[in-house]
Amino acid sequence: MSTDTDADADDESTSKCGASSSSESSSSKCGASSSTDDSSSSKCGGSSSSSSSSSSSSKCGASSSDDDESNEQEVGATIDDFDAEPGQLIAVGLGPGHPEGMTERAKNALLEADHIVGYTTYIELIPDEITEQADDIYDTPMCGEVSRTEESIDRTLAGNDVAIVGSGDPNVYALAGLALEILESKGATASMVDFEVVPGVPAAQSCAARLGAPLVNDTVSVSLSDHLVPMPEIESRLHSVASENFTITIYNPWSRKRRENFEKACEILLTHRDEDTPVGIVHGAGREDEQVMITELGELEDLGESEIIDMTTTIVVGTEDTYVWDDRMVTPRGYETKYDY
Repeated sequence: MSTDTDADADDESTSKCGASSSSESSSSKCGASSSTDDSSSSKCGGSSSSSSSSSSSSKCGASSSDDDESNEQEVGATIDDFDAEPGQLIAVGLGPGHPEGMTERAKNALLEADHIVGYTTYIELIPDEITEQADDIYDTPMCGEVSRTEESIDRTLAGNDVAIVGSGDPNVYALAGLALEILESKGATASMVDFEVVPGVPAAQSCAARLGAPLVNDTVSVSLSDHLVPMPEIESRLHSVASENFTITIYNPWSRKRRENFEKACEILLTHRDEDTPVGIVHGAGREDEQVMITELGELEDLGESEIIDMTTTIVVGTEDTYVWDDRMVTPRGYETKYDY
């Protein structure tokens, strides 16, 4: 599972996620009521207003107003900018990345949605028979998580049933929480748009299944992405969990910008755990480029420069009780203390 980072930037004054946008010629494609002096079109029911003549478009439902000096994208359409009866917004987890890993509930939710919104790579994981039936597909590249989440909300406020998708589960380093935060900021409520979360198989579970049985006892997960959480805070969390006997699942372990994060994480883990602690590595779980490796904690840092560790990799660090048997990681649950077998 990968986590999106950063924010999109536009050179022109184009609002794609529901903001007030300055413009002389404006078109709203998914959600505003439109009132204009010159040229404006509303294709799905929202409000856009324009009165000059330059070049801007609102594609998801914001009120657009002129401002000759402003060229920056400004997000922030509110519930008052929409006239339609809100539709349904569903955050759908796609699971590990192959059709067989999707739940039937997820497939049905996508088939029932008018619009599907997501990160381009995740949209490409959806079977064609699902995407082909949608009225519209809206995708953005990496770094567009806020804009596409607001896009999905504005489309919903404009009266459409919308699914916003992500790999794994929507509640694990994903956009379910962001959707609720943006709904609140717009003055809407979750019940107003009939907000629902359709869970998927998280990366920790799908990767653990490829490694054997490493998560059978108490476990925690930590992301090494410092885009939203400062690295000192991540380091503190690693010290806390590594000093206890948890299995640790590490998300977002490595990128060209995060070499030091990975190296620091390995250093912290080794201050609390033995070098021979079993470590499982799964790259691209469920995808064509999947790779699986079981190694030891003392060898982990050297693998940071290899192809197996990147942002699609999940790492599972065993406990002091975890062992490797027949190329499987095993973390005992404790049955051996109560039963003879």
